[in-house]
Amino acid sequence: MKRQTLKTLLAAAAALLAAAPMTGALAQTKLKWAHVYETSEPYHTESVWAAEEIKKRTNGKFDIQVFPASSLGKETDINQGMTLGTVDMIISGPSFAARSYPRLGIAYYPFIFRDGEHLLAYSKSPVFKEMVDGYREKTGIQILAYTYYGARHTSSNREFKDCAGMKGLKIRVPDVPAYTATPKACGANPTPIAFAEVYLALQNGTVEAQENPLTTIEAKKFFEVQKHIMLTGHIVDGLTTQVAPHVWSKLSDAEKKIFSDVALEAAARASAKIKAREGELAGVFKSKGLGVHEVDRESFRQAVLKNSPPESMGFDRKDYDRIVSIK
Repeated sequence: MKRQTLKTLLAAAAALLAAAPMTGALAQTKLKWAHVYETSEPYHTESVWAAEEIKKRTNGKFDIQVFPASSLGKETDINQGMTLGTVDMIISGPSFAARSYPRLGIAYYPFIFRDGEHLLAYSKSPVFKEMVDGYREKTGIQILAYTYYGARHTSSNREFKDCAGMKGLKIRVPDVPAYTATPKACGANPTPIAFAEVYLALQNGTVEAQENPLTTIEAKKFFEVQKHIMLTGHIVDGLTTQVAPHVWSKLSDAEKKIFSDVALEAAARASAKIKAREGELAGVFKSKGLGVHEVDRESFRQAVLKNSPPESMGFDRKDYDRIVSIK
């Protein structure tokens, strides 16, 4: 009788365990983290670190695989995937988020940031927190961190020294108004081409120029198909780490803190690496035979303010003034 009772109890316990939802370390949630950058870049290496760190701090609950180099789609695709549920986390420029929440796009207004430190100070400011909250309320997507991407400079097969020198230049830019503002103001011909296709477009002459930070020019090997780099510094750029609503809404408060803390740490680590490398690259490109040129940046800034003031691009002058005044 006792043996039969024991068997019954064991069978019942086994059935309960099989039916019960797994918790803690036993319940593993697989997540996809996508971006368009190369595996050599800090955006990828620090994302891999962050994925492992989140797994560690949640006792293995979240198993995050990082998909680099547009392997889950172009930047537009992975941003759409956040709402479609096909992607769980991304690193992406906030210009894409601005398509849903335009206020975020002001970070791309040319010459709004003095340098990388100014951008990072903005990422910790009340005005940026307002935008993060507004974006989450609109889309459900949570922005966790801001990573310094670099000051965007212009590479080209012909040299120029000022805004007027860009006239007629066929230049690849992302398909975002803030990116087109500077070349348009200077009479160039901005041509949107997907990031993954830029090297080929430069190589075959579809465009003769592009603009990106020095670190991206290195990582994407654009220096192989360009003759000059002009240090226009027209946009000081950053990337945001984002979590999809179908993931963020299900996290506990403790898990949200872990995701946020780790993303902030990863962003700080990547930003430091980008700033250090950025300082080295002018010399590296010169050693490869490229011309690296200072330009009259004020000529570009004045042309943009005259031809495309913040209000003309749908931005709030109060946001502009608040950001410019950040110390």
